[in-house]
Amino acid sequence: MKIVYVSTAAIAAFLAAAPAFADDGEIIVTATRSGDGIERNTYGGSVTVIDAEALQDRQVRQISDVLRDVPGVSVSRSGAVGGLTQIRLRGGEANHTLILIDGIEAADPYRGGELDFATLIADEAARIEILRGQQSALYGSDAIGGVVHYITASGAEAPGVRGRLEGGTFGSVGGAARAGGVAGGLDYVVQGAFDVTDGTPSARNGTRDLDAASTALSTKLAYTATPDLRLKAVLRYARTDAEVNREDGDFASPTYGLIIDTDDEYTNRAWYGLVGGEFDMLDGRWTHGLTAQFNDTRREDRDGDGPTFSTKGGRIKGSYDSRFRFGSGDVRHVLTAAVDLERESFQNVPVSGPAGPGNLNRQIGNIGLVGLYDLSDGDRIGFGASLRHDDNDHFSDATTWRLRGSVRAAEGLYLRAAAGTGIKNPTLYELFASNFGTFIGNPDLKPEKSEGWEIGADFVLRSGAIRLGATYFDATLKDEIYVLYSATFEATPDNRDTKSTQKSVELFANARLSPAWRVDLAYTYTDAKENGAREIRRPKHIASANVRWQGLDDRMGITATARYNGAADESDFRTFPATLVKLDDYVLVNLAADYRVSDRWSLFGRIENVFDADYEDVFSYRTPGRAAYLGVRAGF
Repeated sequence: MKIVYVSTAAIAAFLAAAPAFADDGEIIVTATRSGDGIERNTYGGSVTVIDAEALQDRQVRQISDVLRDVPGVSVSRSGAVGGLTQIRLRGGEANHTLILIDGIEAADPYRGGELDFATLIADEAARIEILRGQQSALYGSDAIGGVVHYITASGAEAPGVRGRLEGGTFGSVGGAARAGGVAGGLDYVVQGAFDVTDGTPSARNGTRDLDAASTALSTKLAYTATPDLRLKAVLRYARTDAEVNREDGDFASPTYGLIIDTDDEYTNRAWYGLVGGEFDMLDGRWTHGLTAQFNDTRREDRDGDGPTFSTKGGRIKGSYDSRFRFGSGDVRHVLTAAVDLERESFQNVPVSGPAGPGNLNRQIGNIGLVGLYDLSDGDRIGFGASLRHDDNDHFSDATTWRLRGSVRAAEGLYLRAAAGTGIKNPTLYELFASNFGTFIGNPDLKPEKSEGWEIGADFVLRSGAIRLGATYFDATLKDEIYVLYSATFEATPDNRDTKSTQKSVELFANARLSPAWRVDLAYTYTDAKENGAREIRRPKHIASANVRWQGLDDRMGITATARYNGAADESDFRTFPATLVKLDDYVLVNLAADYRVSDRWSLFGRIENVFDADYEDVFSYRTPGRAAYLGVRAGF
């Protein structure tokens, strides 16, 4: 007892001595359709924000890597850089998460309705908001597990010209450049990034190094025409060219069912765009917003003989929202009504010969009607209720809802709870794909439906310098879409009659212990099952720790990152039907350092996978070993 008493007293004294940082009332822009955002302390749901400082300190190049630091998120990459990279929120499927890039829906409408995170590289200045839990009442289909919103910085947030260039192991070269600022009423940003690598083998016993090259270019504009009228535009181009390996399909081969060296590669090219405007009335209390966006994604798969598969997916979406604010003092009410008009299209592009029935352009339209009420009383009480009705021209109409609430129970202690429902429409590929002998779509598929709830608490100390949080989440998924294989290995999707369940406990701690020290910790326990059987690629235990030290008059910084991925079940296709194998747990440790030579120039370097861990995220796919990088950063 004496030891416990001394330890508790020491911790209390240490926390009391921690410097007080002003609580800036961090706003979560993705948490509501009102456009105003919601203060984090009154949100009521589960949210994680990865800021630009964390992205730079950890020297993030692949966005999927830093998502391993988020409670409730599991990441799986098929081997080397450029291999299919998926994220799963709270035990859901990879296509149960809505991905936004500067407000644009980024998932490929063709490829499973998900974003391959191998194609999303980091810009020079950005932040990521991750909302967990059903968000379909705000955003419609796809947002069963939550929303990941990648937001690039505006010209006002990160003015000037900056850039970086680096090189390292595996013949890797990367860089980024950015110019932004404010001129009159125009806020402007132009930026680009690239990563090129000679790669590493991805087959267990393979020797073929898989090279990959990714490029991203974007511009982001905002113009204040009058005090009441604001306009905006975003245009983004992304391209990834990568070599990949595939599974051995030769029954007579001793490596049947394993990933082997092949001569496959792919090109993924995507254009994203958005234009919009807002107009205020009644002294800013009533705002009307109008946006139009598009997503044009094309992919081509090739082997040594030429193209083997080519697809294109498209999405056009228009949205109107009207929000009215009223209240007095700290009490603030916001009523929002919104309409979404969306059309998705997909097509198998013939790679040889004339087009056939399987190459038809398929389209699905949807109209979404949203009603939303937000209430806040300073940081004491927060409440939100949203209802959405979707009228789809292929599926039955769907209505989803969400409730969330937060109360400050004591000084620094915020109790919160949320509940809601979600839907995930079948993808156009699952509905209409026609590749006889391999895959046949099922036009009679029903949308997947989810319902769930959560309770949690956040403890905020020293005016926001320290934040501790815990959440329990429980959800049930109905009509889950799965793939049914025939005796001739022809695959057809169908809806399950059974239920899937997802339960999780999420813990986090974010602390700025002093101007020199920053600590970010996360842990998740996930229990995801389908009809009582554990779901694949959902580790029970995931944890991460990031420790940052800044010293030498703020000129030098060192960041240590440790990420633990627990053991997970995985499918082994060496037998039919597939059996389950266990993927071992692993720990990845990274070290990053930077040194500011002058006000304009800095040097940086990092070592990834310091202890050369040998691990697999996906069965029989090898992953890269230890790697080191050095670079220079400039800002003007």
